[in-house]
Amino acid sequence: MPDDPYPFPPSGRTPRRPIFPRKAALLLGVPAALIAVVVLLPLWVWFFWRIEPSEGRIAVLIRKTGKDLPPGEIVAPTPEHKGIQLAVLPEGRYFRNPYTWAWRLHPMTDIPGGKLGVLTRLYGEDLPAGEILAREGTKGIVRETLSPGRHRINPFAYSVQIFDAISVRPGSIGVQTSLVGTDPLTGTLGEGARNTFTVEPGQKGVGTEVLDPGTYYLNPYMVSVAEVNLQSQRFELSGEDAINFLSADGFTVHVEGTIEFALTRDKAALLTHQVGDMDDVLKKLILPRARGFSRIEGSKNPVIHYIVGEMRQKFQDNLETHLRDQSKGWGVAIKSVLIRNISVPDQISSIIREREVATQNARMFDQQIEQARSKAQLVREEMLAVQNKEKVQAETAQMQALILAEQGRQVRLTAAQQELSVATLENEAAAAQAEAILARAAGEQDVIRATSEADASVLRTQAQAFGGGTNYARHLLYQKVAPRIRSILTSDDKEGLGGLFTPFVPGATR
Repeated sequence: MPDDPYPFPPSGRTPRRPIFPRKAALLLGVPAALIAVVVLLPLWVWFFWRIEPSEGRIAVLIRKTGKDLPPGEIVAPTPEHKGIQLAVLPEGRYFRNPYTWAWRLHPMTDIPGGKLGVLTRLYGEDLPAGEILAREGTKGIVRETLSPGRHRINPFAYSVQIFDAISVRPGSIGVQTSLVGTDPLTGTLGEGARNTFTVEPGQKGVGTEVLDPGTYYLNPYMVSVAEVNLQSQRFELSGEDAINFLSADGFTVHVEGTIEFALTRDKAALLTHQVGDMDDVLKKLILPRARGFSRIEGSKNPVIHYIVGEMRQKFQDNLETHLRDQSKGWGVAIKSVLIRNISVPDQISSIIREREVATQNARMFDQQIEQARSKAQLVREEMLAVQNKEKVQAETAQMQALILAEQGRQVRLTAAQQELSVATLENEAAAAQAEAILARAAGEQDVIRATSEADASVLRTQAQAFGGGTNYARHLLYQKVAPRIRSILTSDDKEGLGGLFTPFVPGATR
């Protein structure tokens, strides 16, 4: 009997024992395994493969399988090598096989505002002796800096140092000193580069280019910046800093004042490196020249010139000119020099002061006399001015009267001429109106005459038609009386009312 391929009999039949129990068990286990794989595999991937750095964090990958690292290396040179990978995973969700990869979460590198970060590369070849800046593929300090903000830096590949940013305040500049580059004392230098205090780009030392006011993120291992104030500075020549010199007659002159100066931008780098800071500039350049000029020039004049006269102002102007000429080549601009006080010994100053007071009093009296003369002259000129003013006013009044009289005559003449013109026009208008009236009267006369002649002609024609005027009059009377004849002719009594018409009856005796 052939083998039955079905482990279970059809419905309606008696079940029988499977012929191949192992094979049936295997067939039953396949769906269960598939279900387990479908259900458990996503969970396994989700919990063991998932890499999900949160905000502000990164994931550093570590490869477990692959090529071995070269000796001395701590970072895998390529993704096929074992070890720490250089590239990091930013915020997000990633899946890596845990058999091949391991990972560690680290916070991102945060550089605060007003700071900068300096990277030091921890992998690669060693630097040559004497160098600190990393080249391509070597360890050392990286030239580029990190600005404020968050950066995805692999902590196994780089170390980060935080420094303050370089801030140059308004009114100042930053003098740069390069800490790296070729040594200007080694090698062959050109004639123009010998015995100079500044260096060319690419050399160690103080450079000629300066930084304007602002904030700069410069690598402190490469550049050092010194802030130099370019604003005006004032130095008081007083106390121990005052200037003392001997006059031509051997008296000590004590000078106090104020010097205002500032550094120029184009030579600030050379000046600060060659001379020093602002205090050095004052003590090494300005004060020695001010004292030397005062001793040399001050000894050329007697002491009296420094008490009276114009020597004080002249001495101040000459000192300012001398300091400006001597300091310009160094890059120092002298703004002003003010001499406030020049003192001499009392034993000479009192005598000279009294004589000067007497001289001033004499000058004052002379001035008063001159003022009195000027006042008298002024009064005389004022009286002459008043007289001239009154004369001018009288002449002006006379001229105004003549002008007004002439203007009145012209006005009256013009008015008379206007009245004459009006009268002439009115006369002409009256003559024209009279002519018009006469013409109208003549016309009316002609009309009346023509009308009367027409009426007379009609009456004449009518009278002729009736055979005479009496008949025509009788006819007209009959036309008027006929409508009421009955009431009038009520009686033929001659004494009655009808007797009035008897003479008009034809054939009646009168």
